[in-house]
Amino acid sequence: MKIIVLVKQVPGTDSVKLDPITGVMVRTGKDVIINPLDENGLAEAIRIKNTHPDVTITVVSMGPPSAMKAIKEAIATGADDGLLISGREFAGSDTIATAKVIAAGIKKTGPFDMIICGERATDGETGQTAAMIAHYLNIPAQTYVSALEVLEDGVIVKRTVEGGFERVKVTYPLLVSVNKDISDTGFPTLSGKLKAKAVDVPMVANAELGLDKGELGLTGSPTRVVKIFSPKLSRDTIMAKADGTTKPIDELMSFLVQKDVL
Repeated sequence: MKIIVLVKQVPGTDSVKLDPITGVMVRTGKDVIINPLDENGLAEAIRIKNTHPDVTITVVSMGPPSAMKAIKEAIATGADDGLLISGREFAGSDTIATAKVIAAGIKKTGPFDMIICGERATDGETGQTAAMIAHYLNIPAQTYVSALEVLEDGVIVKRTVEGGFERVKVTYPLLVSVNKDISDTGFPTLSGKLKAKAVDVPMVANAELGLDKGELGLTGSPTRVVKIFSPKLSRDTIMAKADGTTKPIDELMSFLVQKDVL
């Protein structure tokens, strides 16, 4: 069985920055992490690998060259190899353009049985990309998955739904987007780090994928961030300090009368 795990490098919670002109998230900062829910997905793939024979895990990511660090970290945790999709032509892609690119990148890795990814990323919070990737690959998708039972001819997924959960059997190949209940995240090991250092992870651009340039980046993104602004407080605070007299109370009562509260 071949499992593709999608990982995304996202800014730390306190370091999210947006380009005020294009509305695109700035991803060149040093304070970046693997999307937490993707880590849960990776942990589930590793669990399957450790409990079933002949399972390989390929990590796929789309991002700047610095995203190679996320792939190497995933390999150090237990994945086998990876692929980084990177190029200036992909900058500014919305979820639709991103899904097209990642789907093309997955095809480059060859036949697969299952794709696992987090249900959403902490930077965009859209939860749209996974299902779109499945659409472009023409495979079934199951979302909000909290448990997986691997069978010879498919998997039984436990989906979290409003008011409870449901179980669905799906045949291979398929895509599942998982929530945090799927598996506890793991940690890189010393042997894993040595392996990650030795593994040659290829980096591909659109020259290898062969997509229409009009479908990439900002040009190929039908959804746009129109405006970015920081909320401004319009309140004026009046501070009345106790001074041993009735003056602060008189000022408060006068204010309430002016506002027609009393």
